Order: sequence, then C-alpha cells, then structure tokens
Amino acid sequence: MQAAGSGYCASRSPRPCRAPRYKGLEASEYLCARYRWIKGSVVDFAPRSTSDLVVCYDVLQYLGDRDAAGAIANLAKLTRAAVYVSALTPRGLARQLRPDAHRSCRAFAAGEWYRRRLRRRFNYLGFGVWLRKDVSAILWDMERP
Repeated sequence: MQAAGSGYCASRSPRPCRAPRYKGLEASEYLCARYRWIKGSVVDFAPRSTSDLVVCYDVLQYLGDRDAAGAIANLAKLTRAAVYVSALTPRGLARQLRPDAHRSCRAFAAGEWYRRRLRRRFNYLGFGVWLRKDVSAILWDMERP
C-alpha cells in the first residue's frame, strides 16, 4: 500500500497492522486439499465466527434460483459488516464480450434479481460492496456518490 500525504493521522495507529486472515470456502475437494480451503457451500456454510468482509466472486450465477437466494441470505450470517458480491449477468456478459452475447446466457439471472435479494439485508455502498443494514458506515463527502 502506498499512502499519499502520510503524515500524522489520528485514525492511524503508529503500530503495524496485523496481516488479514483468509479463509477459502470451496466445493471442490481437489482445490480444498491443494490450498487448504474449507470444503462447503456458501448456501449453508455456518462457521464458528463471522468475518469482517466476505467476498463472493463469480459463484452465484452457478447456483439455481433457490440456492442463490439461500446463499445471499446466508451472506448476512457470514459477515459482521460487509460483503463484496460479483455475479455474471446477461447484461454484464453482453457489455463485456459482444452485443449478441446475451442470447447465449439466458440461464443467468438479471442483476436486479441479485440486487433485490441483497437489499433485504444490505445497503449498497458501491463497487460491489454491500454493508449489513445493522452496521453504520461513516462516509465523508467525497466518498458519497
């Protein structure tokens, strides 16, 4: 990390920060063995403790509607504060690849389908980050849309 204007700041401790801890959750036995990840599913995973941030990247589009909705509900139980969610949608695919790509991905849910379910438990901060509704964030003026 590079800090620009890193003079004294009351919000920064003079002691070095602890390294973040990472836990991987994966359905593949092979990947779990290779990387020492936890075997399981975001749909029903129930750890002993919650995390500050849960990243759910390109997972939801591979689940059926019922499991994807269950996974989104479970994300609120997995995090103390925030989730980062990314899921491939027909519109996203069409915009990134080619104009006619949406025809080949009708099985993917629309972005609004995910957002509607996330809004039940989270408030959207931006750039894929959702904050639990029972957690407040202090946003400075320049951090607001």
